[in-house]
Amino acid sequence: MIKTLASQIKEFKTVSLLTPFCMVFEVIMEMIIPLLMASIIDEGVNKGNVQYIYRTGLLMIAAAAFGLLAGVLGGVFGAKASTGFAKNLRKGMFDNIQTFSFANIDKYSVAGLVTRLTTDVTNLQNSYQMILRMCFRAPMTLLIAMIMAFSINRKLASIYLVAVCLLAVILSFLISRATAYFSQVFKKYDELNASVQENVTGIRVVKAFVREDFENQKFSKAAENLYQMFVKAEKIVVMNMPVMQFTVYACILLISWLGAKMIVADELTTGQMMSLLTYCMNILMSLMMLSMIFVMLTMSAASAKRVAEVLNEKSDLVNPKDPDYDVPDGSITFEDVSFSYSKTAERPVLDHISLSIRSGETIGIIGGTGSSKSSLVNLISRLYDTTGGRVLVGGKNVRRYDLETLRNQVAVVLQKNVLFSGTILENLRWGNEHATEEECIRACRLACADEFIQQFPDKYNTYIEQGGSNVSGGQKQRLCIARALLKKPKILILDDSTSAVDTATDARIRQAFAQEIPDTTKLIIAQRISSVEHADRIIVMDNGQVNAFGTHEELLANNEIYRDVYESQMSGSGDFDSNGGEMA
Repeated sequence: MIKTLASQIKEFKTVSLLTPFCMVFEVIMEMIIPLLMASIIDEGVNKGNVQYIYRTGLLMIAAAAFGLLAGVLGGVFGAKASTGFAKNLRKGMFDNIQTFSFANIDKYSVAGLVTRLTTDVTNLQNSYQMILRMCFRAPMTLLIAMIMAFSINRKLASIYLVAVCLLAVILSFLISRATAYFSQVFKKYDELNASVQENVTGIRVVKAFVREDFENQKFSKAAENLYQMFVKAEKIVVMNMPVMQFTVYACILLISWLGAKMIVADELTTGQMMSLLTYCMNILMSLMMLSMIFVMLTMSAASAKRVAEVLNEKSDLVNPKDPDYDVPDGSITFEDVSFSYSKTAERPVLDHISLSIRSGETIGIIGGTGSSKSSLVNLISRLYDTTGGRVLVGGKNVRRYDLETLRNQVAVVLQKNVLFSGTILENLRWGNEHATEEECIRACRLACADEFIQQFPDKYNTYIEQGGSNVSGGQKQRLCIARALLKKPKILILDDSTSAVDTATDARIRQAFAQEIPDTTKLIIAQRISSVEHADRIIVMDNGQVNAFGTHEELLANNEIYRDVYESQMSGSGDFDSNGGEMA
């Protein structure tokens, strides 16, 4: 974990090294000042040597100035190092997330990833700055002050040593108790962020069903859980301060009492007594700093594990050693394919699928909810890998292709359509960043999107809000289809992506595909038989298996499921999910 995090320091190594150097130099200057002060009292004030007072006073001013400069530089370097470290952590995690397969993404919640990129990284940033500054300053202050104190008077300095040992034991106990609570805090952060994200994303549904009170209660519960966990941790941590204060004042009283007796007995000078009291405060303040460091490190330990987990996550899908960069055509073959989302699943999602699809064919895929239609097509572009059997595209195993090459030739319009904030043109160019405006317009005409775009005042420069909230579901689907077409793929997969458009527009889109992209293999997942009945062949999925595969006429004649659903839809009374649950 430490090695993983340290690798993200990168270009900020120099300032990371300069920060502790400055802090150590500052401590040395600070430790010199009490000695000079004692010298002024003993050699200057007590003996009436004004010249000595001036000379030593100038040395004190110089030491203070150099210490101040070192402290300022340490703060600047520390800020650069910690913020740069946080920047690299966020970028490293975000870059790695982009390489994740769907299986990797399924391991983490969106809210959990957001927490890791924000709260967890902020904790590590603060901890890193504290490590660079306080983790060097506090131990050095403690060590040098202890050496100085023992060099003045061992008997009085022993009080510090006893206090340090006592505090070390107490702090260890408190930190061990608090660690367990802090490790749970960030899971509560995930729950809180999940509540916020879900509410904001579905705010229209919340208002439509007047569920504001329910959402408020859910958020309040998540916030209360986080509050309670922090209170439990802080109740333990807060004991640190009174223990520190008690120790500080006890040491001051003991040193003052014993020191006064030693001054009277001529065993200690007044200047030395002043130095010892100063070193007392330095030692105990450094202990207080160390306790704060331990608390911060305790909090950030959980964050460090969570961040390192994302940084170390390796994609399940990787390029082969010598990848193939040529996809000959859009033919698709499933050879005894089985697939499960989890290795521990009792039964596979797809069970021994064997299919052969010719390049340029239009294939309809229908089936009830949960029949694994989407799972089937996700294997073609290698969004997941099979757990058994092979998937071939263009006659080659998809695992032999370069991932980017394969996915550029397999355009997918997913079931959940997503548009990003930006203009319509910017969204369309996700399919092809170099596409001209004319190419974008042509793709939109094929997807029957040009007609509504032309009605906008800014036409193709119309700004799309985040998530496409300012366009309808059908308009969003058509824009996503146009975006996929701009890739000029050999295989086009439409995963229930015309469900929000009317049947007339659906028919026009299918007709445009047949005329304009005849060589592209088209896979159309749909619930409406009218969307697929004109396909070359139709796959009927049932419970993770291919129930039937043939033309519309063949399925009407030979497949009972297809025939029953066709008749119910033609009479306007049903679809695959209302047929007695057969396809569920």
